[in-house]
Formats: sequence, structure tokens, C-alpha cells
Amino acid sequence: MKFLALEIEKANATAADFEPHLKNEARHVWELQQQGVIREIYFRADQHTAVLILECESLPQTLQLLSSFPLVQQGLIHFDIIPLVPYSGFSRLFV
Repeated sequence: MKFLALEIEKANATAADFEPHLKNEARHVWELQQQGVIREIYFRADQHTAVLILECESLPQTLQLLSSFPLVQQGLIHFDIIPLVPYSGFSRLFV
């Protein structure tokens, strides 16, 4: 199942709060991408926060994976998670 995860930063966090953890965060993301869990990752154009598309078996698995991110463990970010299903609107063209 696909999930969209939108990063939300802690309101009063500063760049200095993030800096010591960014290399470990990037390494963790890379490992999950190599495993095929993170299918796509972007930064939003309007703010410097991540948008991930993940392939997981369930919402609990997605929550568990996202809680393993170093920035989440440091309390600097959390994610808004949106479960996705395939678009079924094209079927309207054939009825």
C-alpha cells in the first residue's frame, strides 16, 4: 500500500537544532530507499520540508518506519501520513 508522508517541523526548532542530525537522517533515508520502502522523496517548493511516498504493508508499519528517523527521534519533526489508493476515475469513461 502506498502512503504519502508530509514532514512537519517542530515550531521553534532552529537550523542549529537540525545540523548535528542531518547526515544520519540522509543515511537513514538512503537505506530505506535502497530497501524499496521509500519510493520517492522530494522537498516542497514552498517550504524546506520533505514529502515521501512509501510502500508499506500497513499504516502501523508506516508509523513504525517513520518513527525510526533520527529527526523524529530527536523530536524535531513528525509526519502527517495520508494513505493512498489507485485513482479509479477513468472507469467513468467506459460506462
